[in-house]
Amino acid sequence: MAAGDQPVLIVGVGNAHRGDDGVGLAVARQLGTRQDAMVTQCDGEPARLVASLAGAIRAYIVDAADFGAAAGTILRVEASAGPLPATLGSMSTHGLGLAESLELARALGQLPPRCVVYAIQGTDFAPGTGLSAAVATAADEVVQRIRDELAGP
Repeated sequence: MAAGDQPVLIVGVGNAHRGDDGVGLAVARQLGTRQDAMVTQCDGEPARLVASLAGAIRAYIVDAADFGAAAGTILRVEASAGPLPATLGSMSTHGLGLAESLELARALGQLPPRCVVYAIQGTDFAPGTGLSAAVATAADEVVQRIRDELAGP
């Protein structure tokens, strides 16, 4: 990032060893090293996720979810505008899911002024499997959407 730019953060959340739960990490890998944003991966542990948001002005968080849609469906939510929808079920293996972690960040004053969550409906969360075809396609779409948002005003 150039001097004077506002810090932008992209966080891929998930577990690469649990099938579609690795989609956030796959998106982060595809976005790679960027001049206009810091890209990081997180296992979803709430304290690490909250800490990763510190100092960001704008954040994009990508995670697998179960919100009852067809596999690969993408849900974009402006988390800075309010809590994530209750129907957005997390695939977290921790006590707190993404929604609860973001509410903790909000309560601690760590939630960036602009925080966008891309939730991707998963279908296969079995240990030792890779991304399903529908989720891999959705990951590519989210990568492009984030690139477009970063290129915009």
